[in-house]
Amino acid sequence: MKKDVVIVGAGPAGIFTALELLRRGSKKTIALVEKGAAIERRRCPKSVTHKCVNCKPYCHITTGFSGAGAFSDGKLSLSCEVGGDLPDLVGAELVQETIRYTDDIYLEFGADTHIEGITENEEIRAIRKRAIAAGLKLVDCPIRHMGTEKAQEIYLGIEHYLSSHGVELLFGMECTNIILEDGVCRGVRLRDGEKDVELRADETVIAAGRRGADWLERVCAEHNIAHQPGTVDVGVRVEVRNEVMETVNRALYESKLIGYPQPFKNKVRTFCQNPGGFVSQENYDNDLAVVNGHSYKDLKSDNTNLAILCSHNFNEPFNQPIAFAQKVGELTNMLGAGHILVQRYRDILDGKRTWNKELARSNVRPTLPDAIAGDITSAMPYRSMLNIINFIQAMDHVVPGFAAPETLLYSPELKFYSNRIKMDASFHTNVPGLHCLGDSSGWTRGLMMASVMGVLMGRVLAADQ
Repeated sequence: MKKDVVIVGAGPAGIFTALELLRRGSKKTIALVEKGAAIERRRCPKSVTHKCVNCKPYCHITTGFSGAGAFSDGKLSLSCEVGGDLPDLVGAELVQETIRYTDDIYLEFGADTHIEGITENEEIRAIRKRAIAAGLKLVDCPIRHMGTEKAQEIYLGIEHYLSSHGVELLFGMECTNIILEDGVCRGVRLRDGEKDVELRADETVIAAGRRGADWLERVCAEHNIAHQPGTVDVGVRVEVRNEVMETVNRALYESKLIGYPQPFKNKVRTFCQNPGGFVSQENYDNDLAVVNGHSYKDLKSDNTNLAILCSHNFNEPFNQPIAFAQKVGELTNMLGAGHILVQRYRDILDGKRTWNKELARSNVRPTLPDAIAGDITSAMPYRSMLNIINFIQAMDHVVPGFAAPETLLYSPELKFYSNRIKMDASFHTNVPGLHCLGDSSGWTRGLMMASVMGVLMGRVLAADQ
């Protein structure tokens, strides 16, 4: 097969690359390759089984058209301060301008017009004042919340649009490697079931998402694609009653707080807050189970969940940050017999494990029913755990009751960001014909910023007619 452009990965970065090429009137032939299924065929059986059955050959929550975005809570962060380091590569002004453009596209496909967290009222000022006193920074970020069920509808509309306008969507095809000839990328090698296929292209775009970060790291090492060790986030998902988060949920919907707690001063932040949401499990390669969270537009729980993530940056000689985070996850999974672990905050401070009977009589009932009560501190690195504990104590000054004895901590919450690919502002790597986008590139985190990077990539490719 031969195309002008091949895009590996049908997450937001890959989708919006193809979409922008079409919107720019490009006549280039485009193939969008995805290991998983079309969005209308993505089904997580947990709604029926009430427990993760470890779907093979891949997890439908993380793999398929729109990537993990289809089963996330669908929050679009509308500030260039949130979502990674793309502004460092192309400039904050361009990123903010492209966020507005990309947001309009989401609106065209049916996103809710309401924006959370845009009014600077007395409640927000009071929250900010408490954050400052606790040594935390409250990041202003308007949020457009699509909701899990609405996000699937929106991405389904985009999928149909791409297909009906000539983009060839190749589902169920796994990219195994790139084709390199005389130092130039000439396309990709795919596996279609038991058959190996070559798809040649003038321009190859790798947008493999967090799930493909480990694979891209190996490709970079094999083909000398210039990169540098990136950041990995190791943390927990915290769940509390809605009453505890009531003021923050009403005023901000999502509170983005950043701190550098003593004694290590690593960056620790909140991420992906879900009022009335549900804790969920995702499965990665090698049966790695990680925790996440999402929220629906209509269906609500009694709890709010959010991630607390501790960032780790490594220096020489260590250059395997993704493997480090995977080992943390594997050890936690081992303790939970392949399931997510959950522990009460007070039990962590008391140095004891949590038991199921203790969860059953708590005010906070887990929204992840097959989570295993246990001891997450047996697997969490000391540095990460102490950072998280100290950050929770600071959060308690901002949100009284956050550090309550029965607050639940789920583990492992891991965010894999690929070793950062070295590129210029047009996303050219040191290998001609090869571009890397989205979370797998190490430059973005989250739906909106990955979408923006795809839009900018589409413009570069469309200009090169």
